[in-house]
Amino acid sequence: MYRLQLWSILVITVFVFSCKKESKDDIEKFEALQWSKNVLDYKITPNSKHDKRGLMFSDQGAWFAYAMPSDTAAVGGFTGPYLMTQQYGIWGFESLSKWQITSEDGNTLMDWQKHMVSKTSWNSHLEQVYKNDNLEVRMQLVFASGQTAVQQLCIKNLSKYTKTILVHTSGKKLLESIHFEATNDAIQIHSTKSPATGYIQANNVEDIQADSLSYTLSFKKMVIEPQKETTISLAQHFVFPEYKNTAWKSWNQTAFDALLTNRKKEKNIQIQKLIDQKNIAVTDSLVPLVLAKAIGTLQNNWRLPAGEIKFEGLFPSYHYRGFNGFWSWDSWKHAVGLSYYNTDLAKKQVKQLFTFQNEDGFVADCVYREGGHNWRDTKPPLSAWAVATIMEKDTDIAFLEYMYPKLKSYHYWWYNKRDHDQDGLCEFGSTDGSLIAAKWESGMDNAIRFDNSKILQNGEGAYSIDQESVDLNAYLYAEKLYMADLAKQIGLTEDADRFVTDAEKLKANIQKQFYDAEDGWFYDTNLAGDVFIKGEGSEGWTALWANAATAEQAESVKSKMMMPEKFFTKVPFQTMSADHEKFNPLRGYWRGPNWLDQAYFGVKALKNYGYEKEAILATQKILDGAAGVKKSGVAIRENYHPITGEGLNAKNFSWSAAHLIMLLVNE
Repeated sequence: MYRLQLWSILVITVFVFSCKKESKDDIEKFEALQWSKNVLDYKITPNSKHDKRGLMFSDQGAWFAYAMPSDTAAVGGFTGPYLMTQQYGIWGFESLSKWQITSEDGNTLMDWQKHMVSKTSWNSHLEQVYKNDNLEVRMQLVFASGQTAVQQLCIKNLSKYTKTILVHTSGKKLLESIHFEATNDAIQIHSTKSPATGYIQANNVEDIQADSLSYTLSFKKMVIEPQKETTISLAQHFVFPEYKNTAWKSWNQTAFDALLTNRKKEKNIQIQKLIDQKNIAVTDSLVPLVLAKAIGTLQNNWRLPAGEIKFEGLFPSYHYRGFNGFWSWDSWKHAVGLSYYNTDLAKKQVKQLFTFQNEDGFVADCVYREGGHNWRDTKPPLSAWAVATIMEKDTDIAFLEYMYPKLKSYHYWWYNKRDHDQDGLCEFGSTDGSLIAAKWESGMDNAIRFDNSKILQNGEGAYSIDQESVDLNAYLYAEKLYMADLAKQIGLTEDADRFVTDAEKLKANIQKQFYDAEDGWFYDTNLAGDVFIKGEGSEGWTALWANAATAEQAESVKSKMMMPEKFFTKVPFQTMSADHEKFNPLRGYWRGPNWLDQAYFGVKALKNYGYEKEAILATQKILDGAAGVKKSGVAIRENYHPITGEGLNAKNFSWSAAHLIMLLVNE
């Protein structure tokens, strides 16, 4: 046991004074923020360290997250934190700081189970309220930074008598890899599975006790006059070595109320930005709720640089072990969604994957803080689209000058390493000669068009599938036009002219080779370009998304897209036609589910060719059909069953959230 009299300057203060109550009027003045109230359900008491039933709240790029207890036996603190600092996401604690309020003689003054009033979340913070005849306790949690989460207890004396109270907080671990240690100024939390160190800090502490399993902090007694309030604030940090002497120590420069107000303002501005950009043709009154949910989803997947990750970015989903990393085309899609309300983060998201670019222009498929990156393949070329979209909203020439040579190198890499017959039409492939990695490179891993594919060697470390893909070449066509525009912005007129000339040639080849006039659909072909690889899939409208189709071709594709028996299902524009014999949304992954990126490309394809009425109809049908998208408390999913609307696979999925933003804002 340590008797603490004076804490060092590093210690985060426990404030003991009258607190500013979070009144109804105070929170409701943030009108846009109100759309985020309980929009995601952060209530879970984990039944094991791997329990993924519920969602977790994080902010500011933190690698740790919290929830509120769903089990009444676990109330009296915030659930977690859930640690993404180790083991690709795992619960380190049921509740790292569980509170107790007693009288001087040891009687419990607040029964958390009996006196729970409410559990509420916003994009800005979490809040629990408890109340009995004598006390009201308001617990709030907000992130001060990516290293620090702050909890405040506001304790009000509701009685007619002065009360002297004692407050304690304690916690115990769920993981064998973790142990507690008491120091002169904090409880430290160490793990054999992570380089990150945890800290629990406070002052005004009377006693501190800790062993390897648990800890307890006991605060000096507090006297509260009738109808008066007092507060206790406590900080929890999880700090990677690169941050040990920087940002996490500075949070105490701002009092809790000011910190919370600033966070509410920040989130209110973000939601309002999207509401202000809303496509007025989509008249659904719940669009602001969907936008608030999308922002919250992206927020919870946001991670600061750490380890081998040098720029901020978003996980596809913290909720699934395999998605606790950063993917290339996911990142570029995330960046487009982010660009509508946070261009700074969008720029960093793009930069991140290009720190994993080889000298020949190749960009890794996916990367992780701990290493173990996938260099076997890349992903479809959508990075220039992301940069061009960002530049439309933030003309940051320094950012463009940084990115342009990287984008150019990546663009021409496709023609150097993925054009087997050197005819100007590219194929998906791999660096290691494996067919599975070549399919991954398409991003549509098990699409039926690759069922009979073979792998061919182009050169050392360069392999192609024996077919030319319409979506890849449509993306490359769009990229040429984006690159031409970007080149003009930095005065590279020769580059711009070349990209435009090459784009025109590619457009003609796309229209000629990949379009089957008899079927009225775009398909992949063999290398010679004289055999279609049939099976109507979402790749069929990428030529329209890229503006590479003729008006007549677009009309035919649109007609099939709008057929209920094919693509105009309950959740329209899924990955393959519903009348195909291999259509299987529940077990197909890319053989039937609706991925919202592909649905967005379909809606945008219709808009590009003037089919505005159909595009808006499809957008509304997606909102109505995808289960829970318009409902508070339901997570945005990786994909959806196009016939039933059921959410499928990973929860809290970033690119689904990003494409909901794209579907609902003006472009």
